[in-house]
Amino acid sequence: MASIDLGNVLDKAWADKSVPEVLSAPVSALKGVSGRQGDLLNEAFGIKTVADLAKLKYVGWAQALAALDAAK
Repeated sequence: MASIDLGNVLDKAWADKSVPEVLSAPVSALKGVSGRQGDLLNEAFGIKTVADLAKLKYVGWAQALAALDAAK
């Protein structure tokens, strides 16, 4: 079973929330992402929530490329 310390990846206000709550949260719930950056992600890609960001095809492509590079 996979686990993650949510306190390391989330803003303090979101660290005690459930995973479903975090997925429906604005991307600014992620540690280091400002409200302005969240607005820019929305303007550029229609990203409103953490789940939207996770589903963004460009994120998947970048992760696949990084995995290919790591596997060489």
